[in-house]
Amino acid sequence: MNTNRRNFLRTTTAAATGAMLLSPALAMGGNKSRYKISLAEWSFHKAIFGGEMTNLDFPRVTRELGIEGVEYVNQFFKDKAKDEKYLSELKKITKEEGVENVLIMCDGEGMVGHPDKKEREKTVDNHKKWVDAAAFLGCHSIRVNAGSRGKYEEQQKLAADGLRMLCEYGDKNKINVIVENHGGLSSNGEWLSGVMQLVNHKRVGTLPDFGNFITNYETGEQFDRYKGVELLMPYAKGVSAKSNVFNANGDEANMDYYKLMKIVHNSGYKGFVGIEFEGNEISEREGVIATKALLEKVFMTL
Repeated sequence: MNTNRRNFLRTTTAAATGAMLLSPALAMGGNKSRYKISLAEWSFHKAIFGGEMTNLDFPRVTRELGIEGVEYVNQFFKDKAKDEKYLSELKKITKEEGVENVLIMCDGEGMVGHPDKKEREKTVDNHKKWVDAAAFLGCHSIRVNAGSRGKYEEQQKLAADGLRMLCEYGDKNKINVIVENHGGLSSNGEWLSGVMQLVNHKRVGTLPDFGNFITNYETGEQFDRYKGVELLMPYAKGVSAKSNVFNANGDEANMDYYKLMKIVHNSGYKGFVGIEFEGNEISEREGVIATKALLEKVFMTL
C-alpha cells in the first residue's frame, strides 16, 4: 500500500472516530440525505470466522462505527434461525444499540431455480425459517440467490417459479424476497431484470451490488456494472455498496461511486445503502470506515 493511500486511511479513520465521539448526528451523516447507511455482516467475515467477533457482537460494532442498520449473513448464526431465545437476545441488543435490522442474506439453502420441482420446493421450504426469523427481528427482507441450471430462458422461468413460491410465503409476514447479482446468470443485469418481470410479485425485488457483475469466474467475463445497476434499480429494495481498494483520494479504485450512486439516485430509490467491504490491503474495520466516508462524500453531491 503506497504512502498517500496509507495517510488517507489514517486521516479518514481519525476523522470518523472523532465524529462519532463528538456528535451522534454527525456520526450518522448529519445531512438530510434520503439515504441511510447499513453494514453487511460479510464485511467482517474474517473477524467472525477467526473467532474475534460473533453475530451478537455485530450490532454493537456497527453502532461504534456510526452506522444505522445491520444486514446479517445467515451462515454466522446458521443453527439459530428457529431459536427464539437467541433471536430475542439479538433483537434486544439491536434495540439497546439503536440500530435497525434491515435484512438477512441467505446462502447455502439450495437452488431457488433448481430444474427439479421437488428440489425447488425443498429450497423454498429451507428459506422459510429465515423469512420467519427476519419477521421476528423486524427486517424488511431476506436476500436469496437465483441459482439455476439449463439454457438462459429456462433458467429465468425456473428461478421465477421458486421466487414466486417464496414470495407467497413472505406475504404472510410482509417480508420481501430480494435477489442480489451474485455470480452466474444472476450477474447478468438483463437476465435478472427479466426474472423480476416474470415473478411479477410485490414482494420480489433486487439488491443491486456494485461489484458482483462477473458472470463467468473461469474466463473473467463481466456484465457492465453501470448498465447492470441501471437495469436492476427499478426493482431494488436495497443497494449493496461493494468496496475493495481505495486510492489516495479515498475513492474506490475500481469503480465510479459517483456514477453508480447517480444511477441509484435517478431511479428514485430511497432507504439503506449497505456497505460490503471485501478488500485485503487494509483491515476490515478500516475498509468499512473508508467506504462510509466515501458514501457520505458522494451523498453530498446528489
